[in-house]
Formats: sequence, C-alpha cells, structure tokens
Amino acid sequence: MPVLASHRKPRTKVRTTTPAVGFTTAALASVTLLSTQSATAAPAEPKPAIEDVQKKVDELYRQAGSATQQYNRAKSASTAQRTKVDTLLSDVAKRTEKINEARRELGAYAAEQYRTGGIAPTATFFLADDPQAYFDQSRLMSRSTERQQKAVDDFRTQQAAASKKRAEAVQSLEKLTETQTALRSSKQNVQTKLTEARSLLSRLTAEEKARLAELERKKEAEAKEKAEKLAARQAAEAKEREAAEKNAREEAAKESGGDSGSGSGSGTGTSPGTGTGTGTGAGGSYAAKAEKVLAFARAQIGKPYVWGAAGPSSYDCSGLTQAAWREAGVTLPRTTWDQVEVGTRVATSDLQPGDLVFFYDDISHVGIYKGDGMMIHAPKPGANVREESIYYMPIYGSVRPA
Repeated sequence: MPVLASHRKPRTKVRTTTPAVGFTTAALASVTLLSTQSATAAPAEPKPAIEDVQKKVDELYRQAGSATQQYNRAKSASTAQRTKVDTLLSDVAKRTEKINEARRELGAYAAEQYRTGGIAPTATFFLADDPQAYFDQSRLMSRSTERQQKAVDDFRTQQAAASKKRAEAVQSLEKLTETQTALRSSKQNVQTKLTEARSLLSRLTAEEKARLAELERKKEAEAKEKAEKLAARQAAEAKEREAAEKNAREEAAKESGGDSGSGSGSGTGTSPGTGTGTGTGAGGSYAAKAEKVLAFARAQIGKPYVWGAAGPSSYDCSGLTQAAWREAGVTLPRTTWDQVEVGTRVATSDLQPGDLVFFYDDISHVGIYKGDGMMIHAPKPGANVREESIYYMPIYGSVRPA
C-alpha cells in the first residue's frame, strides 16, 4: 500500500533574538547609568584666578606676621618669667640656709640644756654662795633665755618667709608653663600659615608664577608712585616753611633796625639769633638719633627675614626696628603692638626720617621711615631687609619714638 503523503506543512525554524535584545538593553542601561552618574557627580572646582592667589598669599603672610608678634610677646613673657622664677628659687635657697642656721642654733641650746639639766630657781638660790652670786647667775640665765627665745622667733620668721617665697616660686613656675604653652602655640600657628602660603605658590605653573611676578611689579610701581607724590608734597611744604621763616627773619630784622635807629642798638643781633638756635636744637636732637637709626638699618639691608629673629644675622620687622633704635640709645618693646604705644603719634604727611610706620588693622608690621615716602623694613619670609614704599601695604599709623 502506498504511503500517503503528509498534508502537514514543514516547520520553518524561527531564529530567536532574545539574547541580542537582552544585551542591547543591558548596554543601554549601562550607558544611561554612566550618564546619570556623570551628571550627578560634583564638577571639579575651577582653578582660582592668579589675582585671587596673590590676595590669598598676601593674607596668609599677614596672618603669619600677626602670629609672629604673638610669638614675640609670648617669648618676651617667657624670658621675663624665667628670670623671675630663677630669682625666687635663689631667694628660697638662701632662706632655707638661714632656716638651717637657726635650726642648728636651736639644737645647740637644746643640747646645752640637756647637759646642764633644768634647776628650779629656789634650788639655785639655796645652792648659790651668796645672794649676789644668785642674782648675777639669774641675770645670765635670763639673758640666755632671751637669746634662746630670739633664736626661736628668728627660726619661725625665716620659716614663714621661706614658705611664702616657695609658694610664689610655685605660682611663677605655673605661669612660666602657661607662657611656654602660648609660645609653642604661636610658633605652630606661624608655621601653619607659612606652610599654607608655600603650598599655594608651589602649585602654580611657570606661566602663573610669571603672571604673579608681574602683579607684584605693578603693585610696587603703584606704591612707588604714591611715595613720589608724598615726597614732592613734603618738599613743597618744606620750601613754604623756609620761605615763611625767611620772611619772619627779614621782618624781625627791619623792626630791629628801626628800633636801633631810634637810639637803642643793644638788641639788634639778639632777637633773631635766639629764636633760630632754639628751633634747631630741638629738631637737631631727634635728627641726630634718626641718623644713627637709619645708618644701622641701611647696614642690615640684604639680611634675611626670619620670624622671631632680632639680629644680628636676621630679623623680623619689629626685631629690626628695636635693634635700630637701640643704636640711638632708645629702648623699644619687642612687638609691634607695644612699639606703636611708644612716643608721639604723627600723621603720614608729617613723617620724618627715623619715624616708625605701622601697617594693617591688626598692627602686624612695622618699618623705619627714611624719607621721600620710602622705608627700610624686614618684609616677610623669603625676602630680605630692603627699602620699599610705605604705600606697599595699608598704613595703620606712625609714631616718633623719641
């Protein structure tokens, strides 16, 4: 029997695409996820402008200068406290020796009494050869007792004084510990500020460093221009004063000549000469001191700024001013905060060579005015003692120390 043909259609194989679809979906999901993460990630901080870097570095150096003054004050206090402690300890040692001497004297009295034994006054009277001998011995015993009592009183006095001085020494040692702690804190603060400033500068590219140097030159040029204007103004004022003084002398000479014509010539040469001499003497004294100050300051030009230093090989700002005025016989305090309180306040327009010019609202810097709007100062870490315009930094005020 013939095989019947099948009426079923042969199955066609259908290629499944499920894996491909799954892979594409996963890929799209990954891209979407990455895109989302990129969108939500914090954008990188923009690099600060070089002008902002300059301001930040200047501010850090100013803060370091202020911390340096804190260090100088703490160091001065620590030195003074150490001297006080040493004096007190020396005093305690001397008083302790006096106590030991008093103790030895009391011990001698006690030993003598132990050897002789205590005898009642009545027994002493009956044992005496005669009444007069008794009374003589009684007076001797009385004086001996007085000496013993005095020795006891001296011992107690020395003991009390030594205890008082010992307590003062303990308090001074505690104070010394506090000042030394402040000293270490100030030192750490200075180092932190300077490290931050150096870190900022170290991250600059060569191009940025060149740009920063250009900004510094511009700042210096502007400050110098202001100094020249001040110098011109002071010169003009000086000429006006000289002219006024000359006119006054001429008027005085005319009046004096008129008076002498009337028959009295004894005062002709006296009046003008006396006035001139007095004025010169007052100004000359300060000018002579200022000349010594500036001579010393000029000799330090080129030496490095080192915070906390007061010479002779390096200086900070107040260390230089203190050393310079010492050459003129004037003792200044160590810090800018204390130096600004010494002498007479003067306006910027009235500055004379030798005057001290202070800067910033916190009075953290000082320089020595040399004339023509310029000063000599120890600027900042990494720089040397140099001449510079007083307008390079914001002026706080000025003083005339002597």
